[in-house]
Amino acid sequence: MKKVLIGALIAITSILIYKSCADDIREKGQLEENSMLIQQELQNVSKLVVTEGHFAEVYNYKDSQELFGSWLTAEKKALVVVNAEVLVVYDLSKLDYTIDLDSKTLTLKNIPEPEIKINPDFEYYDVSSDYFNPFGAEDYNAIKKRVNTSLLKKIEASTLKSNAKNRLVTELSKILVLTNSMGWKLVAEDEIVNRFDELDLQRNTVLD
Repeated sequence: MKKVLIGALIAITSILIYKSCADDIREKGQLEENSMLIQQELQNVSKLVVTEGHFAEVYNYKDSQELFGSWLTAEKKALVVVNAEVLVVYDLSKLDYTIDLDSKTLTLKNIPEPEIKINPDFEYYDVSSDYFNPFGAEDYNAIKKRVNTSLLKKIEASTLKSNAKNRLVTELSKILVLTNSMGWKLVAEDEIVNRFDELDLQRNTVLD
């Protein structure tokens, strides 16, 4: 009788150990499969998110230099018409992340900052200059710098950057939907993410 009981206990123990190992193997396999799905989704969103806008600027450029004190003034001027294509770009190929299978956590370590690319087309009208104060490379550089400064103010006052952020949120939300569906946590900026539009995704802007 004792032998029968001992045999039954050994059999039950063996079954429980086998079942536990099988469950562990299945769980590990499921975690690895989930990890692969997450990495595939990250690859799917690993692209340029681009929002495009167009801006126009009319700029009057003037410069004068006094010669021989105030006896003579050498002037130059130009009317500059600028049409600029402006792109706000998020390069999601720079998205840095880690995956923790034990805690079932995807951590986005670095969300790329937006880059503003300004491609201006300059047209010069009514250009005039004095022999003693001719147009030179420094004038064109000064015009370009001042126009870019003016365009940046227009960009900040427009909806271009907010529209770009909305497109970024749409892309990142695909990752959030996937992790939520699998019971994983998504962490960004040291916080568990429930909605990406609650995060500050426009901290700085890189100019190109």
